[in-house]
Amino acid sequence: MNTTLAKSLHWEKLPDSLDFDLIDLVKSSSSVIVPLGPINTFAARNPWVGLEGQTFEKTAYWLKDTCDIDIYPNDSVFQSAWERGEIHQDFLENGIQQWLKSQSLELPREVAERFCRAALMQKQLRSNTLEEPELKSMARKLNRFKSQMTEKHSVKTYSQRLDQLGRVNAAHDLNCNIIKWCKLFLDESQAVLSMPNREEGFYRAWRKLVQHDPALSRKVRKQLSELPEEADAALMEVLFALEIRFSEIQEYFEAHFLALPGWSGMMLWRSEQSTEESSLLLEYLAVRISMEWALVKPFLPLPEKRNNKVHLEPLITAWAEWGNLPINAWSQLSSTEIKACLTLAYRFDKIQRNRLWLEAWEKTYEDQLKKMLISQKTAEEVENIKPALAQFVFCIDVRSEPFRRKLEKGGDFKTFGTAGFFGLPIETYELGSNHTHNSLPVMFKPQYKIKEFSPESESYQQRHHAVNSIGYTFNAMKHNLISSMVLPEISGPWLSLQTLARSFLPRSAGRTLRKLHERWLHKPSTELLLDHTQTSETALPNGFSVKEKVHYVRQALIMMGLTDHFAPLVVICGHGSHSTNNPYSSALDCGACGGASSGFNARVLATLCNLPIVRKSLEAEGIIIPKDTIFAAAEHITTLDELRWLYVPELSDEAMKAFNRVQAELPKVSEEANSERIPHLPNLGTHLKNPKAEAQRLSEDWSEVRPEWGLARNAAFIIGERRLTQGCNLGGRVFLNNYNWKKDKNGGILANIISGPATVAQWINLQYYASTVAPHYYGSGNKTTQTVTAGLGVMQGNASDLLSGLPWQSVMKSDEEAYHEPLRLLVVIQAPREYIKRMLDQDHAFQQKVKNGWVRLASIDPEGHWESWS
Repeated sequence: MNTTLAKSLHWEKLPDSLDFDLIDLVKSSSSVIVPLGPINTFAARNPWVGLEGQTFEKTAYWLKDTCDIDIYPNDSVFQSAWERGEIHQDFLENGIQQWLKSQSLELPREVAERFCRAALMQKQLRSNTLEEPELKSMARKLNRFKSQMTEKHSVKTYSQRLDQLGRVNAAHDLNCNIIKWCKLFLDESQAVLSMPNREEGFYRAWRKLVQHDPALSRKVRKQLSELPEEADAALMEVLFALEIRFSEIQEYFEAHFLALPGWSGMMLWRSEQSTEESSLLLEYLAVRISMEWALVKPFLPLPEKRNNKVHLEPLITAWAEWGNLPINAWSQLSSTEIKACLTLAYRFDKIQRNRLWLEAWEKTYEDQLKKMLISQKTAEEVENIKPALAQFVFCIDVRSEPFRRKLEKGGDFKTFGTAGFFGLPIETYELGSNHTHNSLPVMFKPQYKIKEFSPESESYQQRHHAVNSIGYTFNAMKHNLISSMVLPEISGPWLSLQTLARSFLPRSAGRTLRKLHERWLHKPSTELLLDHTQTSETALPNGFSVKEKVHYVRQALIMMGLTDHFAPLVVICGHGSHSTNNPYSSALDCGACGGASSGFNARVLATLCNLPIVRKSLEAEGIIIPKDTIFAAAEHITTLDELRWLYVPELSDEAMKAFNRVQAELPKVSEEANSERIPHLPNLGTHLKNPKAEAQRLSEDWSEVRPEWGLARNAAFIIGERRLTQGCNLGGRVFLNNYNWKKDKNGGILANIISGPATVAQWINLQYYASTVAPHYYGSGNKTTQTVTAGLGVMQGNASDLLSGLPWQSVMKSDEEAYHEPLRLLVVIQAPREYIKRMLDQDHAFQQKVKNGWVRLASIDPEGHWESWS
């Protein structure tokens, strides 16, 4: 939008020389939200990824001011950690000293220290003190000191300002209307009749229908029907009508996005998926702000916004309770002393205190991890030339750590950690499926399509179609007026039996139904179509060329640190989950890959590694895979701690021995992993007779709100050799990525780990963090009261935001106690100092994350010295 249109609307506040582009403004303001995809392809998202250009602390102040959202943990979370001994007094004291050193206060140091210590330990002020007449009188006497402590408040929407004035409940009414229209437009599967004119875009479809909305008054409907036909023109018109200053437009847009970050995040995601909907976010603002204009118009003009002054009563009370300064003693202080005392109490506010608590907690955890790792042998050792009996490559997912630990104790086995999609940018097409799905982190786009094939595929497809047809027919009958009347009589007996079985015998019922399903489908043995075939210019190529096969195998082996000393059996392990009646089931699969299991990728890589032509090409490059070494593929089922075989080719004699040994050990490994994991779930106790049976029940019980903990309590990401962590009980809290700095002279491998797996781990970490500290805003509430809506996601009730984060049960033990410990991710790199410095100099985005407090960084050099970079 240029100045000509603005002038035609008589927007005199817009400078003539300024090129005003609405699209750019919308794009800039959308940095306060993140794209939100459908829940069936759930992917972890850092809710503050667009705000990392400023510090975590400044973002905390801004969100508190804008949305009244606290992004530091609350007092009860800190208190629980303190009582568990997870926050050391020394780190709190160091935090106080560092903070006071950064301030210019005309107070004796010991007085300031005493005040800060008391404020940190006592936390809450007594509210009854604030109403005392003596306090109010003293605040009036000190009123002249308020001028230097004026708070700057951010731009609010007009509906929010009306609410603050106590005139009407405008913000709630506006949100309810917008939620209704978003559900209609975005609906994927639930509505019997879809919204008319959706193909014309959100704004045009809304404009044609809103004039018939019975929820609005006739006057409002008429005003909305007279809006321009184009979204950008309508948005400009209502901005002018509301008299929004040009300098405040971006903040005004941000306030509207933050009012419903879930629905606006879904609009943002949709706008990024195709060029046809690239303007969807602008259309969303046009609809929302037009609705706001119509609803608040009777109350215009609103009173001018004024900066709020600081209230002195809490500051005076703070000194009475934490600084041993009675209210009547203020009259005896000099102006300099009064100013210094008020300034200290004002600056050392709740956010600053919580910042020190959080940093002390994080440093305590770092210190504990440091002692554990440094105790391991970090000096250079001569590796055993004899390879292990079997080698396993797992995803870096924190749930792999306990399983790897148990597996290594079970025999002469070695494990490796790498990104769970194994570097394969593929779209998968499984046998029997009518759809493809991306099987790689959501930050990347697939470059190849890999199909699963069988000579018996036609008969299998028919059986698969028959099963799907039953579900389709059932849903069609539900939505039909006549058939829905007889449906209960037809389906009642079968569904009643299934309900009783699943409710009272979930484990047996689930196993029986699954076996019946598998027996009916009888999926045949399949092959993967890995050879490149020609496709249209717009479609993804099917399979790889020979050069591409070699490239992706070489890249995968280098990234996982497995380029020599191959065992007779190498198992590539994907991971997935299994649960019943769980809208968040995809959140328990790969946290990076949109809810996709990585088992398919494991099978593709293992198959490629077994190709003679690939091995011959790698041998010319110095990566020699022995002839007797065979690659297999398996899947780690995290809810059961089982390893299920997906691909076991013909084995050599040595590989067969290894396979038999692995098969003998896996039941014990699974049992021990379940025994460690299951007791941490609430209400189960620590002395379960059969943890494995309990794990199976949890995965099949359709009333179970917590089949597993997922990635809760994740806290660190370690990039280094397995020797560094082998034997350490890391409590399932650490992402483990293999890395050998000696094989990375130019730093390319480390750079790829930081920009890929470490970034995804940070997203996962901050999503769990946000869902814990602000569950009502960044989480998704209680699973038992969620409503799956529009086939897209969940709401609480029928008129809430589209909830973007994790449910309460994913992060909380109970209503009072958090299970996830909200710590920002600690990245630990085993490498010389110059490697770390080179990486930070080259990766400015990661350097900014560290500098601004969004992620923490530490390193261990070859001599075993620990250095903290944050």
